[in-house]
Amino acid sequence: MKTLAAGVEGSSPLLNIGIFALFVIITLVIVFRASRNSKTASDYYAAGRAFTGPQNGIAISGDYLSAASFLGIAGAIAINGYDGFLYSIGFLVAWLVALLLVAELLRNTGKFTMGDVLAFRMKQRPVRAAAATSTLIVSFFYLLAQMAGAGGLVALLLGVEGSGAQALVIAVVGVIMIAYVLIGGMKGTTWVQIIKAALLIAGALAMTLWVLGKYGFNFSSLLQAAVDKAGKAGETLLGPGKQYGTNGTSKLDFFSLGIALVLGTAGLPHVLMRFYTVPTARDARRSVVWAIVLIGVFYLFTLVLGYGAGALVGPDTIKKAPGGVNSAAPLLALELGGPVLLGLISAVAFATILAVVAGLTITASASFAHDVYANVVKRGKTSPDSEVKVARITALVIGALAIGGGILANGQNVAFLVALAFAVAASANLPTILYSLFWKRFNTQGALWSIYGGLAITIVLIVFSPAVSGKSTSMIKTADFAWFPLSNPGIVSIPAAFILGWLGTVLSKEHDEKKYAEMEVRSLTGAGAEKAVVH
Repeated sequence: MKTLAAGVEGSSPLLNIGIFALFVIITLVIVFRASRNSKTASDYYAAGRAFTGPQNGIAISGDYLSAASFLGIAGAIAINGYDGFLYSIGFLVAWLVALLLVAELLRNTGKFTMGDVLAFRMKQRPVRAAAATSTLIVSFFYLLAQMAGAGGLVALLLGVEGSGAQALVIAVVGVIMIAYVLIGGMKGTTWVQIIKAALLIAGALAMTLWVLGKYGFNFSSLLQAAVDKAGKAGETLLGPGKQYGTNGTSKLDFFSLGIALVLGTAGLPHVLMRFYTVPTARDARRSVVWAIVLIGVFYLFTLVLGYGAGALVGPDTIKKAPGGVNSAAPLLALELGGPVLLGLISAVAFATILAVVAGLTITASASFAHDVYANVVKRGKTSPDSEVKVARITALVIGALAIGGGILANGQNVAFLVALAFAVAASANLPTILYSLFWKRFNTQGALWSIYGGLAITIVLIVFSPAVSGKSTSMIKTADFAWFPLSNPGIVSIPAAFILGWLGTVLSKEHDEKKYAEMEVRSLTGAGAEKAVVH
């Protein structure tokens, strides 16, 4: 097996950069072509609702299969085995919640953003401001994970260990991402995600078949090889408990993580916004079915890739590599196919990061421009052109913040960072969405309490958790101000947000039964939904 030093030296930085540059050039050309048809707010925010169900399903999988899916989960399985695969299970099962409870109803009720749905039967300004705040915070957490993945990946590819050089690469990724959003809007971003999803699934399939081929397509032989490579601790890779051990706190942490992963997807703003890019609710349903199939197949691949990295590269080598746990998949590619396969897989990983951050950025900028600028500041009295202009300016600001945050988060496990974003989404967004769609009594005060309360509780618990300080694996290793024992706060923050939403509602006398009846008819049948297409 190649050593780490030989691996970094054996890879070709020029080849890696060349493959990545080729992808960027091709996608930028596509984005430029798509931008020629982006003339209205509907074009910029929702791609003119021109994509079919299957196309949008592929784009959703491209949006969802992030650096966490490819780099973080493969690394988590290589190091922690069974416990690492729990991320894959949680991310996949979460789509059933999105399909059964959210996708079609959201598409029928809203226009461009989550704020459209939440403010449908409530006071526009405060609810839209709250929805935009939540969208921006969730998007920022998710962006941190993608930027951290970019830093770790380039550290491996170019042998860059200096923080300054890694920061420069994170900045370059941010600039390219901003270009996608500014030039192509949602239409250009969607095509980038479709291309990236195809490349990612094809690359993962090729590596999966390659790994299985080395073991005679016998998965048991692969597992045994991973156990043998890990030494004395090898057997722990095959059962639960390596990462989330047998003590009460670890079990609770695992349960909390599972709740956040399963409920978080249906509250992720950049995933919800994709439902508006299709012409009908039926296409929204088809989108989710396609996404579930593609994402499910990919997560089966991660099982083979993770254990394959453990067997062929080894947990010790992965931990010591530049980029740490996130380097498992690229190191496996180097072991299998040398510098060429490493360059191709790394370019796919870069494409993954670029596509996801572009989707997050356009979602956050659209939410600010449409919800805050157009409906809170201007009270609905603004032109589509000025709204899109504000969205583009916001994209620049968000891109700059994402670059700065990514530099600070560099080196963290991206799957874990994304799990925190899911906790925020599940706590702040999902209770409000479900109450809005299904509870007749729900009102403005309930929405504000559940959004702001869910946000505040989640962020406070994250800041004072072992995820941030108090452990060797914490973000701040030199301090200890953790008093909350769990790394993921979902088990506390999600029920708390539901309770706050209920409490805020029952303590307020506001109630618009006619508006709820209209919303119920529209969400369930689609009647009147097409009126929302015209800005």
